[in-house]
Amino acid sequence: MSRITDHLVIVPIVLPLLAGAAMLLLGERRRNAKAAINLGSTLSLVAIAIALLASAGASSGGAAATYRLGDWPAPFGIVLVADRLSALMLLLTSVLAAATVVFSLARWHRAGAHFHSLFQFLLVGLNGAFLTGDLFNLFVFFELMLAASYGLALHGSGPARVRAGLHYIVVNLAASLLFLVGVSLIYGVSGTLNMADLAARIPGIAPESRGLLEAGAAVLATAFLLKAGMWPLCFWMPTTYAAASPPVAAIFAIMTKVGVYIVLRLWLLLFGEAAGASANFGGEVLLLGGLATVAFGVIGTLASQDLARLTAHSVLVSSGTVLAAIGMGEAGVTSGALFYMVSSTLALGALFLLVELVERGREPGADVLAVTREAYGEDDLDNEEEVGLVIPATMAMLGLAFIGCALVIAGLPPLSGFIGKFALLTAALNPVGSADAGVRTASSALLIILILSGLAAVIAMTRAGMRAFWASPDRAVPRVRIIEMAPVAILLILCAMQTIQAGPVMRYMHATAQSLHTPQTYVRDVLQAEPGAEARRAGPT
Repeated sequence: MSRITDHLVIVPIVLPLLAGAAMLLLGERRRNAKAAINLGSTLSLVAIAIALLASAGASSGGAAATYRLGDWPAPFGIVLVADRLSALMLLLTSVLAAATVVFSLARWHRAGAHFHSLFQFLLVGLNGAFLTGDLFNLFVFFELMLAASYGLALHGSGPARVRAGLHYIVVNLAASLLFLVGVSLIYGVSGTLNMADLAARIPGIAPESRGLLEAGAAVLATAFLLKAGMWPLCFWMPTTYAAASPPVAAIFAIMTKVGVYIVLRLWLLLFGEAAGASANFGGEVLLLGGLATVAFGVIGTLASQDLARLTAHSVLVSSGTVLAAIGMGEAGVTSGALFYMVSSTLALGALFLLVELVERGREPGADVLAVTREAYGEDDLDNEEEVGLVIPATMAMLGLAFIGCALVIAGLPPLSGFIGKFALLTAALNPVGSADAGVRTASSALLIILILSGLAAVIAMTRAGMRAFWASPDRAVPRVRIIEMAPVAILLILCAMQTIQAGPVMRYMHATAQSLHTPQTYVRDVLQAEPGAEARRAGPT
């Protein structure tokens, strides 16, 4: 790698940290300057993530770049690791963040104090969580991400937002406590928190200490699964996401994937086939919990009477699908799940932004009133003389965007949601070298639950779309600015591009899944990085 690429790994953490700190020095009256810094930093992160993705894609597997701060060797130093998965998550986060920032510039960034600074600090936590190579710094970045998200969850004020935000804070403080307890137990048994070093030591853990190790891993996993929204730990999520302001809810769509990412990373790294007696520890819990989460999300989408809650429950369906796929323990299933995760996250972010545009101009409680009119047949009486309705261009544009989001989230052809689900199910129904009855049962259960979830999404989205665009013919046409509609369109265009370039994208996902399921190269790259490399790269002072 070139000297610039060597140091590029730390830039996704340092850049938003400096940008957030600089914006704190500016007064609230200088919002335009803050907006320019926020947008410039976020767009720069997109370019950096693309460069890291290209570097990771050109690597032979394992870690594409290992950055050791102070050049301290494992397990003592702080290490940042960029591989295929972390580069993918960086790009997904930065793209969604850029769309969110642009959307917020229309009016939402003025709804509360320090929006831009908190947004950049959130990106520091997210990017750090994806890049870190040890559990201690994972905790640091996790807490930084949560601290920024507390302020963003309350952004815009309002009783419902404050109430949901306080519940969100309490739940995540409990998750932080579990995180500390789990990390302490693991360190007490293994003597290290470096992920690669931990993976190398776990097979040799004494039998009398293995129960304590697995207990620590279970406590740690509980904290991450709570963040990922796995049932029954997901009770807080729909209310919080539905109450948050639209740009905050959109960026929160990637925060659930932080929990999914960490579970995927640690489970395959620490409890893969090479983990000795602890191999595949917790796999059944991930599979059954993921299926239960999808079922809970499906029930929530069918029961939701407004678009925001429907979208929030759809986040649970997305997370549950990926968690269940991880629990299958098959590289092919994991690659399909990664493809689906990227697609569904982009579509959910777009839908969170779109909800505010669709709801703009509607009377308060319009969805509840629409249900009442349907139940008592008042629509038929009121519209007997109407032959047809003229749909203004704005409503047609919003309707097309809504249809695009619905197709991706429901997993219907021809968009990328269908390709991800199809690849996932194909691999699940044709496991490599396994004809075990338990595997066939798990594959059948996954097939049934995903088909039912897609059907439920079609029903829920169709019903919500009819209420939003047809049930209130006398509604005012919302005033939508280009700066608000463009981010939604870009996210949907990216889903379409993922469909068009499905072959190259799927090859990248398959290579990513293969490296995750065979982590020996990752462990070797982190632990055997040449001592003194950073100093020599930096040159003489």
